[in-house]
Amino acid sequence: MATFDHKVLVVGSGAGGAMAAYTLTKLGHKVLLLEAGRNYEPTKETPMFRRNSEAPLMGAGNKDKNFGFYDATVDGGWQVPNEPYTHAENTDFYWWRARMLGGRTNHWGRYSLRFSEHDFKGKSRDGHGADWPFEYQDIAPWYDKTEDIVGICGTNTDHDDMPPSAPGILQPPPAPRIPELLVAAASKKLGIAAVPMHRAVLTRKKDDRAACFYATPCGHGCSIGAAFQTTTSLLPMAKATGNLEVITDAMVKSVTVNDEGKVTGVTYVNKMSSLAQTIHADVVILAASACESARILLNSKHNKHPKGLANSSGQVGRNLMDSTGAWLGAQIPALKNRPRYNEDGHTANHLFIPWWGHKSHAKGELDFPRGYHFEISSGFRQPGSGVSGDKQGYGSVLKQQVRDAYGSYVGFALRGEMLPNKDSYMEIDNKVKDKWGIPVAKFHFKWSDRELKQIEHGLKTAKQILETMGAKVGELPPAEKAISKGGEIIHEVGTTRMGSSAKESVTNQWGQTWDCDNLFVMDAGVFASNPHKNCTLTIMTLAMRNSTWLAEQIDQGVL
Repeated sequence: MATFDHKVLVVGSGAGGAMAAYTLTKLGHKVLLLEAGRNYEPTKETPMFRRNSEAPLMGAGNKDKNFGFYDATVDGGWQVPNEPYTHAENTDFYWWRARMLGGRTNHWGRYSLRFSEHDFKGKSRDGHGADWPFEYQDIAPWYDKTEDIVGICGTNTDHDDMPPSAPGILQPPPAPRIPELLVAAASKKLGIAAVPMHRAVLTRKKDDRAACFYATPCGHGCSIGAAFQTTTSLLPMAKATGNLEVITDAMVKSVTVNDEGKVTGVTYVNKMSSLAQTIHADVVILAASACESARILLNSKHNKHPKGLANSSGQVGRNLMDSTGAWLGAQIPALKNRPRYNEDGHTANHLFIPWWGHKSHAKGELDFPRGYHFEISSGFRQPGSGVSGDKQGYGSVLKQQVRDAYGSYVGFALRGEMLPNKDSYMEIDNKVKDKWGIPVAKFHFKWSDRELKQIEHGLKTAKQILETMGAKVGELPPAEKAISKGGEIIHEVGTTRMGSSAKESVTNQWGQTWDCDNLFVMDAGVFASNPHKNCTLTIMTLAMRNSTWLAEQIDQGVL
């Protein structure tokens, strides 16, 4: 077993790991980064300008390519060869692994909404879950720094669920599509605002990255760097400092400790040779994703850490949360057979509906805590593999129905906040191991009545908006059937929760584990709650803030 020595070792190259590596290397520190997946170069591998008609099955998804033939996740999915996971009885949970350099940033939706003062102190307001160990004002300047480096398009909206960015930070948003303007008009009649989505897509050139010119779905990847992914931004910028070394195909097995229980590095398996290697480092940062980092900690038992590393609180693996999800759509009569024009934009919705219910919560008018938002699907999209089931006939008659319907559908994807519950957590299944001999994760998951009531409210609201637009919407499905499966939205967080007490959390506000001062977690596992907004922007923001603090500790000789 070979051994090497390094100062800072980062596990994972996605949002948290890449931002930690970028921040530390820019501050002059040598960093070694381990990635469990293969090397990936989007500038060479991205299938830009390819139409669905050029792909097998018209580009449709299958069990090997969940999001379609051109999906930018080359080797990942909810099921990864040689890497099983298990479920407790009556649990349905999907665990997405990217397994490539850049992690999930290669294929995420790139929605980049700030968490607000409502999100960081939810328990103080309604008594549920846990507060974060800092205020919004503590992280606001770091949001500005992150948005500036990443490149976020959008605008300050004055909406109480969308904290403003500093002047000059946001790039201009793309113009709304015609159906989105219709949604905005209909929702306004109900007292609900639709506003520009904030998205990690460049509408203006930035450093070596070009502005988006709306030619390829972002999910294919982006060879010009307009759609943010760490493989075209943070990682190359960190390498340019001369302070970053990257090893791919490195599956971390455990964090190593000495006889006193102090962290000394990690042991990983080279997936190409199946040989184990131990890397020594003064500081270890886990950013492998919420559940993978928790798995590593739970598999790092030692006589000084009998319940797993950094787990004196018993909270590693607990507080597992995912975003809620549901969908409702309909055909809008006013949009049938409308004139054809370019409506591509930056792939996703240009407008969305942020959560509007904070005042209603304060008045006690809602029967569920926290909130949700609506992402809008509409417009002239690239034809796919199927035709909706309301079409009849064949030949020219069927073709005319398809032409009339093209661009006339509007859908609402609900994304909402889940609160932690005692029935949702992950542990180690010591009866099952992956190809490299590492015990796998076992999931327990359950939605509570709070989430089901949220979904019920969301479906009723979406139906109101659609009917205001003139659509015919049938009977709504029960929330139990409409709600997404656990993990299906790919926003799992909370398994190494931060807090202000070592008895109730795994890390402090800096991502530093209470039990091991030279061990940090910098992925979504540290989230104290799971606001309805995509978690990636906040992962990067925390990683930048916490890595800056870590660099100061190293410079002062504390670590």
